[in-house]
Amino acid sequence: MTDTPKDLPEQDQEQPFISHLLEMRQRLMRILLIILLIFLGLFYFANDLYTYLSSPLSALLPEGTSMIATDVTSPFFAPFKLTLVAAIFLAMPVILHQVWGFIAPGLYQNEKRLAVPLLISSIFLFYAGIAFAYFVVFPLIFGFFTSVGPENVAVMTDISSYLDFVLKLFFAFGIVFEIPIATLLLIWTGAATADSLAQKRAYVLVGCFVLGMLLTPPDVISQSLLAVPMWLLFELGILMGRIFVKRKDDEEDEEFDDEFEEAMREEESNNRD
Repeated sequence: MTDTPKDLPEQDQEQPFISHLLEMRQRLMRILLIILLIFLGLFYFANDLYTYLSSPLSALLPEGTSMIATDVTSPFFAPFKLTLVAAIFLAMPVILHQVWGFIAPGLYQNEKRLAVPLLISSIFLFYAGIAFAYFVVFPLIFGFFTSVGPENVAVMTDISSYLDFVLKLFFAFGIVFEIPIATLLLIWTGAATADSLAQKRAYVLVGCFVLGMLLTPPDVISQSLLAVPMWLLFELGILMGRIFVKRKDDEEDEEFDDEFEEAMREEESNNRD
């Protein structure tokens, strides 16, 4: 029995949907494979990675104290978890490349020109946020918390608790450093303008210091070391928004002029006929 014409459009719609699912499955398999390969390459150095990660705290512990493991499985699972997270972080460029390869065919040419720099910038800023947390924020935080405890209390942090705390801060600072990308997208999509965001600069600055107060020890220096970079990243997003949106408007004007000239040529051709 042959298909009726009414059934054909449904089949035509199902085929692209199935092909998209197959492509998504293929790209997910690639992502999982690269994460697995990086994980296997790093697992031999799992304990060394944890030692390096814990050095900002270990260097500040009182003499005669060290980190401890309160759970029987922590000496194995804490480095294991760290290695897995490190593999995901290191695979981020490949992950975003696979995501880009999946969504790129559905984008316009001007959107592609913006998306590529945004993807590269977002990767760089995420890593920059992690580096900033490790080299700047951690020494301040751990130096404060190890110095304010009672004299009769020995500071011996559990390795699993320390890892969870550090990973949360890594993720938080990685997201915070995406402020320029978020600001640029707000301006690019028309949800806000560069001028309207610039007028809210005072509120943003206060919000940066409030967030700095929540994420750092309660002293002005620590708060400023987080709040000032956040504010500068916001200003960078506004500057990028002005540049890219101006370029976008110029390209749209050029396209409109080209379309107008083409329409005029067609009208003149029709009048001659």
